[in-house]
Amino acid sequence: MEIIDLFLTGMAGGARRYDPLALLLGALILDAFVGEMAPLFRWVPHPIAALGYLIGFLENKLNREHRSERNRNLLGIVLVLLIAGLAAAIGYGITMLATHQIAGQALELFIMVLMVSQRSLFVHVRAVGRALRDDGLSGGRRAVAHIVGRAPESLDKYGIARAAIESLGENFSDAVVAPVFWYVIFGLPGILAYKAVNTMDSMVGHMSPRYRAFGMAAARTDDLLNLVPARLSGLFIAAAALFVSGGAPLAALRTMWCDAMRHRSPNAGWPEAAMAGALGLALAGPRHYSQQAIHDSWIGVGTTQATHADIRRALHLFVAACIIQFLATTVLLAIRANFNF
Repeated sequence: MEIIDLFLTGMAGGARRYDPLALLLGALILDAFVGEMAPLFRWVPHPIAALGYLIGFLENKLNREHRSERNRNLLGIVLVLLIAGLAAAIGYGITMLATHQIAGQALELFIMVLMVSQRSLFVHVRAVGRALRDDGLSGGRRAVAHIVGRAPESLDKYGIARAAIESLGENFSDAVVAPVFWYVIFGLPGILAYKAVNTMDSMVGHMSPRYRAFGMAAARTDDLLNLVPARLSGLFIAAAALFVSGGAPLAALRTMWCDAMRHRSPNAGWPEAAMAGALGLALAGPRHYSQQAIHDSWIGVGTTQATHADIRRALHLFVAACIIQFLATTVLLAIRANFNF
């Protein structure tokens, strides 16, 4: 009963009763039901969108073509320190309010729901599977263009399914596990700083001539912050395979161990390899983007001919992995309750 009391009092207010892990459990439950709350943000900017505007403004001011590569690299470091520091400071201020006021706890809970993307990720990937099933190749291409950066016209029906599953695995790490991990470690300042770095990486962390020097700091910082969450997400996926029809947990672990580092990203290969092994697929491999073609090795030894049915299986795996993460967080809260720290 103590764990239930902690959860309820953590949501109820008061400096003595404030427990961030209890708020985190509430946020994960709420996100599973309400998702990204898109209707609300038709009227006000989403915090990540507002952050994107600020990053874009500063990038235009700092990343000037006439500056040397070294100076642009240094200014990229300044951008990371400034934006991540600002995000952490805002988080710290809200945390201080939350320790004394129920309104602060409500605000912290609301922000956390926005920072974790369980439901929205599920909905977007499910839409690809349904479009591929109901509308064929053209429908699948239209739907997958919303979640991946590769050129949709280069994808056949198998490529569409693989792209959706790869996106599900990678974003399970980036948009679900990593935010929770950094909240557990550093509270609201941690999750906001992580999302700030992740947003900077998505905007400027590219190898194009414009961003190669300026965006290096954002890309490297994002890689560093995702080192542990990526590997943890792979373990969650492997464990989830125990509860999915036809799932192969041992193959997921073996594929992670053998193939994860074949991916050009130091982190994305871990959840993608776990997905590939768990579902009996081969993922990654050669793929085409608007600017370039990438000739990567295949991850996994299964079939490359993924279908909409495999997307459905991947979604089942994703849901089970999210539940496992929730249970792991609950265990942390129980440990805190029993050992009073």
